[in-house]
Amino acid sequence: MFLEQFPDEIKQHGWIEVVCGSMFSGKTEELIRRLRRAEFANQKILLVKPKIDDRYHRENVVSHKGSSFEALCVESAKDILDLWDHQKVVAIDEAQFFDDGIVEVCSELARRNVRVIIAGLDMDFTGTPFGPMPHLLSIAEYVTKVHAICLSCGNLAQFSHRTVEQKEQVLVGAVEEYKPLCRTCFNKTNN
Repeated sequence: MFLEQFPDEIKQHGWIEVVCGSMFSGKTEELIRRLRRAEFANQKILLVKPKIDDRYHRENVVSHKGSSFEALCVESAKDILDLWDHQKVVAIDEAQFFDDGIVEVCSELARRNVRVIIAGLDMDFTGTPFGPMPHLLSIAEYVTKVHAICLSCGNLAQFSHRTVEQKEQVLVGAVEEYKPLCRTCFNKTNN
């Protein structure tokens, strides 16, 4: 039997996907959902997270809802390329905590025909674009912005309001330190 082949359809192409939003919007849950699908398709997966994020588990990526997926902790973005062993999918959680080198790492992996899935906060607690996320959003083929529900009024929330007095940009936390707010409630709270 003769099989007709279409060269463009059998090539594996790499790309970058970004899942972004506020705290409690389901970014990690969405990342894990995409990884479960890849796992079901028997694709080799590498999931990494920054060493700074040890809220729920030292190694695994864990969502606020409790979903979990085995991960490796890394100190810096360049460590990801050292860990890559030809996995078809490389996923990165809490990308906002990485240095700017994460942009080149993701681009290099996509050049190597890898599907790169990134999850991270697009804004910090002041509503300012966070770390390398704006650059990652601009180079990604696919961007998904997820929203939480505003704890003040019930509208869609895209801001991570910090409820404690610490002013440094990086404060790893959860419900004790942050709450999601919509634009109106965020502006009222911060004026």
